[in-house]
Amino acid sequence: MTEDSRTATSIASDLTQLTDADLAAIDAWWRANNYLTVGQIYLQANPLLREPLRPEHVKPRLLGHWGTSPGLSLLFAHASRLIRLTGQEMIYLAGPGHGGPALVAAGYLEGAYTETYPEVTQDEEGMRRLFRQFSAPGGIPSHVSVTTPGSIHEGGELGYVLVHAFGAVMDNPDLIALAVVGDGEAETGPLEGSWKGISFLNPARDGAVLPVLHLNGAKIAGPTVLARKDPAEVRRLFEGHGYEVIEVSGEDLPGMHHRVAEALATAYLRIKEIQEAARTGGWDGRRPRWPMVVLRSPKGWTGPDVVDGTQVAGTWRAHQVPLSGVRDNLEHLAMLEDWMRSYRPEELFGNDGAPAAPVLAANPDGPLRMSAHPAANAGSGKDELVVPDFRDFALDVAAPGTSRAESTRQLGAMLAETYRRNPHDFRLFCPDETNSNRLGAVFDVSDRAFAESVTAADVSLSRDGRVMEVLSEHNCHGWLEGYTLTGRHGLFATYEAFAMVSAAQTIQHSKWLEESSALSWRKPPPSLNILLTSTAWRNDHNGFSHQGPGLIQNVIAQRGSVSRVYLPPDANCLLSVADHALRSRGYVNLVVIDKQPQLQWLSIDDAVEHCARGGGVWSWAGSDDDTVDPDVVLACAGDVVTMETVAAAAILKERLPRLRVRVVNVVDLMALPRPVDHPHGMADTLFRELFTDHVDVVFAFHGYPGAVHQLVHGRPDADRFHVRGFIEEGTTTTPFDMTVRNRTSRYHLVMDAINNAGRTPSGATELKRWCEEQLRLHHEHVIAHLEDMPAVRDWSLPVPGPGEG
Repeated sequence: MTEDSRTATSIASDLTQLTDADLAAIDAWWRANNYLTVGQIYLQANPLLREPLRPEHVKPRLLGHWGTSPGLSLLFAHASRLIRLTGQEMIYLAGPGHGGPALVAAGYLEGAYTETYPEVTQDEEGMRRLFRQFSAPGGIPSHVSVTTPGSIHEGGELGYVLVHAFGAVMDNPDLIALAVVGDGEAETGPLEGSWKGISFLNPARDGAVLPVLHLNGAKIAGPTVLARKDPAEVRRLFEGHGYEVIEVSGEDLPGMHHRVAEALATAYLRIKEIQEAARTGGWDGRRPRWPMVVLRSPKGWTGPDVVDGTQVAGTWRAHQVPLSGVRDNLEHLAMLEDWMRSYRPEELFGNDGAPAAPVLAANPDGPLRMSAHPAANAGSGKDELVVPDFRDFALDVAAPGTSRAESTRQLGAMLAETYRRNPHDFRLFCPDETNSNRLGAVFDVSDRAFAESVTAADVSLSRDGRVMEVLSEHNCHGWLEGYTLTGRHGLFATYEAFAMVSAAQTIQHSKWLEESSALSWRKPPPSLNILLTSTAWRNDHNGFSHQGPGLIQNVIAQRGSVSRVYLPPDANCLLSVADHALRSRGYVNLVVIDKQPQLQWLSIDDAVEHCARGGGVWSWAGSDDDTVDPDVVLACAGDVVTMETVAAAAILKERLPRLRVRVVNVVDLMALPRPVDHPHGMADTLFRELFTDHVDVVFAFHGYPGAVHQLVHGRPDADRFHVRGFIEEGTTTTPFDMTVRNRTSRYHLVMDAINNAGRTPSGATELKRWCEEQLRLHHEHVIAHLEDMPAVRDWSLPVPGPGEG
C-alpha cells in the first residue's frame, strides 16, 4: 500500500457499502466473465454472436466445467474491487481448478492474458482465439494450470489449495492469498488437514490467507457433505478450527453483490486489524481468530435452469457441460444462444470486441491485478539464496571407510547457517522429525513456528520460529510448494517411507515445473528440494511399515528437464549435493541418505569431483589396475549398499586376489541414462570408462531394482546389469539383516560377483561356501543375541599398509 493510501479503518464504510458505480462495474465484469466462460466451453466461431448461432460455430468436442465458474468469477470481481479501493496485494487460488475458463476469462478481462499471449488480442479475433484454444488440441488445458497468468495452483488433484496459500504468505507480510475451497475438495483428506495452517502463521511477519468455502451443493455426480449439513453445524466446525466465520448465501441480484462485498470487506478489515496489532506492539501473543467466508450459491448459477424437463441449475448436472449435443439438437442450440445473450454482450464488449468501459472500470491497475501479481510468478523474495560455503561443514576423512559420522548432522549445521544468512527467504519443512533426522542445528538459529499456546516444557517452540514442523507430509510438502512458487527457497525433509504419503504432490509439482519450463514468461522458481532420511535400510527397528524407497520410482518417471535424484554415500557428498540443490531453480531434487552413523569415504575435494561427474571408479576399493578390463564390476548407489559393496570388494580382494574387481559408485542417479534420455546422462565414453561395454555389472541399489534397469536401458548390452535392491523383504530386525533379507548383503554380492565374473579363479567355490556359512551364522546370531555379529556391525575398511593401496 502506498504511503498516501488510507488506513483500513478510514475506508471501512467505502468497503462495506457498494456504490452504484461499483455495483455497475462489478456486475458488468461478472457478466462479461460468465459470457467468456460459456464461450470457451462451447464456441469456436461467432464469438460476439453477431449472427444467429449455427452448429458449425460450436466445437465438435465440448469440454469444461461450468458449475463452479460463476462463483469463482463473482469472488474474483469483488476481490478486485477491494484491491482497487485499498491497494492490497492479493493472489487468487482456485481450489476447484476445473473452473479454469473463469480464471482464464479473468486474466483476459484484466488485460494480463493479452500481455502474456499477444496473439490473444482484446478484440473479436482475439476472443475467437480465446474460445477456440480452450481445452483443445494445440490450445490450453481446462484447469487453472501453469499456462494461466496469476496461477500458482492448478487444482487438478484436489486438496492442496490451502497449503499452497499458506506457503505463499509465509515471510510475505504484504500479501493476502484468497483461497477458494470447493465443497467437493473439502471432502479430501489433505484439505481436511490443512485448515490448521493458521496455527503456524505469525501476523507480524507473515501475510494472511482468506479461505472462502464455496458451498454450491454438489460435486460431479451427487451432493457434498458440507453442503447438506446444517449451517450451524458447519459454522461450529470451523469455529472449532479457530476461524471467525462470515456467511453469505443466496442467488438474488443485486442482493448477492451487496452481501459478498460486505463479507469480503469485513474479512479484510479483520485481517488488517490483526496485522496492525501484531506489527505495532498491540498483540497479546495468542493465536488470532482469522476470518474465513462460507459462500453458498447455486451450482451453475445463471446457466440453464431446466433442460429436457430435468432440473440442471443448482444440481450436480450443472457441474460440467449443462447442454450437450448442441450441434445435433437445435433446441439445445437455441438454449445456448439464449443463455449467452442473457448476459447482454452488446453492453460488455465494443464494436471491435474489446471489453467496454464499465467492464474495465472493475479492474485494478498494473501488478495489483491478480492475474499479473509478481508473487504468482516466483516474484517474492530475492532471486538468489545466500548459501554458505559447504566446505566449512566438511568432515576430515583421513582414509576411506575408517571413520563413522551422522552425515545429516553436517547438513543440519549447513542449514542453520543458511537460516542465518536468509532470515526471510529460507525455511525447513519437516513432519515433527527435525531432531530425529539430525538436522537439529537449525534450532540454534530459529525455533519451530507455533501460534498456539506455548508452555514452559516446550523446547525451541515459539510464535517467532521459522522451522515448520507439523505431523502432516501434505502440509509440509504443500507449504514448501507455495513458498517456492512465490519465489522463496526451502527444503522438505521426511522419513523415506512416508514420502509416499505426499508422493502425488511431488508428481503434480513436477508436472507444473515441466510445463512451466516451456513458457518463456514463467520465471523458474526455486527448486523443490526433498531430503529423505530414516531410510528403508535403517528403519530396522520400526519394521516393515517404515521400509519403502518408492519415491525414487516416482521422480525418475518424470521428464528429464525436471527430475533429479541424488544418493550421496557420505557426509561430504551430501554437502556438495545440497549446495547444488539449494542454489538450483526449476527442478525436483530428491536426495536420499540415512541419519545413522555411517562410514565416511571421501575427502571434501574428492567428494566435489565425484558429485560433479555423477559417479566414478573407487580404485582404492577394487582390485583392477586399469591396464585391462576387470572380470566383474561391482557398482552401487546409496549409502548402505555402498558399504556392502565396498565390504564385498574387500572380501574378494583378500580371498580371491586374482579376480579383477572394479568398484563404481554412482551419486547422481540420473547420470545412468543416455544423454539423449536425460540432460545429466553421462557421455558414452565415460559410461564405458566406468562400466566397460561388455563386463557384467553387479549393481547394489538403494531402491527397487527395476529403477536401474529402466535407467540403463539403451546402454551397451544393458542385460549385463544384475541389480540387487529392495525387494519388499522387511520386518523389525537388525540393520544387516535388512540387507540379507533383500539379498544385497556383502555375502550375496560376493556370490553374485563370482557367478557373473568373466572368469572363475581357483578358490571361488570355497569362497561361495564360506559366504553361505556366514549367512547361516548371521541368522543364528541375530536370533540368539538380538544384534548383528560384531564382525559385521563394527566393520571398517582396513587401512592399507606401506606400499599397498
